[in-house]
Amino acid sequence: MANRPSWTDIRSWVAKSSRILIKKLARNDCGWADNAKNGHQNGVYVPREIREDGFFPEVRNTNPDKPHILDTLFETFWPSTGETKLSSLKHYTNKGTEMQFTRVPRDEFAGLTPASWLLGGTLDHPVGGAHHWFMVIDSESEEAELLESMFSLDSDFHFALFDPDALPGEPLDETEQLIEELTRALREGTLDQFIRRTSAMPATEDFALQAQESWLVENHKEAIDPWLIPNPGDVIMRISRDIEYTLFKRAEVRFRAAQVLRTISAGTDLASAVVRGFPELDATFLSAAQTRKSRAGRSFEHHVARVFMDGNVRYEEQVILGSRRPDFVLPDVMTLRSQTRPFDDAMIVSLKTTLRERWKQLSLERINGAVFLATVDDRVTADAISDMADNGIHLLVPESLKASKETCYAKLANVITFREFFDEEIADKRPQLRNSLI
Repeated sequence: MANRPSWTDIRSWVAKSSRILIKKLARNDCGWADNAKNGHQNGVYVPREIREDGFFPEVRNTNPDKPHILDTLFETFWPSTGETKLSSLKHYTNKGTEMQFTRVPRDEFAGLTPASWLLGGTLDHPVGGAHHWFMVIDSESEEAELLESMFSLDSDFHFALFDPDALPGEPLDETEQLIEELTRALREGTLDQFIRRTSAMPATEDFALQAQESWLVENHKEAIDPWLIPNPGDVIMRISRDIEYTLFKRAEVRFRAAQVLRTISAGTDLASAVVRGFPELDATFLSAAQTRKSRAGRSFEHHVARVFMDGNVRYEEQVILGSRRPDFVLPDVMTLRSQTRPFDDAMIVSLKTTLRERWKQLSLERINGAVFLATVDDRVTADAISDMADNGIHLLVPESLKASKETCYAKLANVITFREFFDEEIADKRPQLRNSLI
């Protein structure tokens, strides 16, 4: 595994670029770096849309005996290692629309967590003869989270080209309105009143309800009914990771901007206010980071509960089982405690927005029921999924993540989609969990 880039390096290279490429790496884009048997690829597939959009050099036929092969060589710079490579582009026109980007540093692609990122850019002023630079960002890193925020990458993002001078962000009218409000509050001496109005972030329940209602309006629905929606897992992921997070960021900007402005306007001059107010500023930004992380878990829980409720699925929430407090017991804890194998009547559904090693908490204590672990995390490794299977845990994921080439989910038997969960685990195996059938 190569040295991973810092956020400072990433921002620096983005700033000096005229165009930016971001691609979520599929398993075959990087699996070759860990397995010599996959050495026939040794690079990344470039989608047709990127190939045709002029980011990469044009490919041409250089071998008249093989007119179906278009290729070219070009220099690439890799800031993490400081090396320049003579990379290759090949398009086998008889095999499909994708192009292969090869002759890249193997170490850059080794040991990556699923759903990691390829980041690249074009330079007006070449480095070592290279007009293109590339970095690989592991999805488990803090830099990956910052990249997703900087470019507003949604849960269904796979690849795109960006103009660094026109990055996604808050709508200009909302930004300008907030600046005007804060400027007026400073000028009129009413900053304290403004801060009191924004002194607390809305409750997670309020954000969740707003996000759900937004999705309902957007999709002309009256309920988030898993029996009427073909892809309930994707809907949950869309509401929690995209819609609600957008609402949260808008509220957070108002809340945190007022806090920072109060701190830096307290001194006699800006320099002294920043220096003397640094502990308070540091606490503000630390609190912001912690709030984001804690919000995500509760958000996911609210949306799954809404789907159960709208689908008339019987459940109890946050019940105590020994030293554990699973998110949901279906239908209730009394049924769970009284059932005997083969666990036909009740089940546990726990939630983790991001898994890492925390799934092991479920295996520490035997539970008298089938165990399902729901997540919207696309970074879970095949080894971790295998360990879950050994511990009798089924992983429950959105439909698009199960089918994605960027995850390890597709061919693993203990990974099921929300669609399969409702159809097979509830409707087929446990129809008594539906209120409408009682």
